Amino acid sequence: MIFGTLRKALAASALMTALSLTPALAAGPPAFIQEWGSVGSGTGQFQFPHGIVATSLGGIYISDTVNDRIQKFDKNGIFQSQWGARGTANGQFDGTAGMATDPQGNVYVASDNRVQEFTAGGAFLRSIGACGEGPGQFHYPQGIALDDSGNIFVTDWLNFRIQRFSSAGNYVRAWGTQGTAPGQLGGAAGIVKDRDGTLLVTDSGNDRIQRFSRAGAYLGGWGSSGAASGQFSFPIGITVDASGYIYVTDSGNSRVQVFRHDGSFVLAWGTPGTGPGQFYNPTDITVNSQGNIFVLDRDNARVQKFAPITTGAKVEGWGELKKAYR
Repeated sequence: MIFGTLRKALAASALMTALSLTPALAAGPPAFIQEWGSVGSGTGQFQFPHGIVATSLGGIYISDTVNDRIQKFDKNGIFQSQWGARGTANGQFDGTAGMATDPQGNVYVASDNRVQEFTAGGAFLRSIGACGEGPGQFHYPQGIALDDSGNIFVTDWLNFRIQRFSSAGNYVRAWGTQGTAPGQLGGAAGIVKDRDGTLLVTDSGNDRIQRFSRAGAYLGGWGSSGAASGQFSFPIGITVDASGYIYVTDSGNSRVQVFRHDGSFVLAWGTPGTGPGQFYNPTDITVNSQGNIFVLDRDNARVQKFAPITTGAKVEGWGELKKAYR
């Protein structure tokens, strides 16, 4: 009897601990903190920037597309460094697109029908891919994601597919064809690994989000064309925060939408404009380890930083907790 009561108490304690870590949502859209950037080619300026990513080491990297470079900032928007020039040699770019980072802080950049990897300081490490339609080749790669084993997943925009490479950069498999059916693509842009290891892809041409296994199996999705909550007009960027919330830049609607793991709508913010919290064609989004949100506001040539959407922890599920004591 004593041991049974003890087991129930321990189970309840464990459940209480888990439930107490459930993040509480802030009331309304996240608070605007700051912005930086303007149109141009100088330090801290941008011309049609496309990708943004926060690293585990605290840096914020931006792919400055027309300027054919990567710029690095700290979390407060202070410029730190840059690299790149127009060209096709290693370390050069002919337009830049999406980005990703690994736990070591290395930076992966999609550009000119290849993916290049750099150190956190911008030193070239390797290049993957070439122009074409065959295995391991690309036609305008857009987004990049890495899993915990270092496998590399790339959205191959005009080949209407997703390609997987090993951590060594070797081609593994591809999936996807052009179309509107489940698992088909109208142009895949952003890609991110969800907390359960599956892949979330912004199917921009079909105004939806699709979920795949890392082997390419279709696992579901959500979204349709429109401006209502949960609908999209050319979604591009996608990321997942530490609490599991999914963020999507709804480019044509000039807003950001947030969803739960199952695709249920949480909140949205943004309208067309140039003021704080307004956007013109936002292309990408990232969340750092503190929960701050950075939105790449492409046609305004700037980055906007927002406060976290969560406010700490709350306790939920008292019914389940009560059952543990029975």
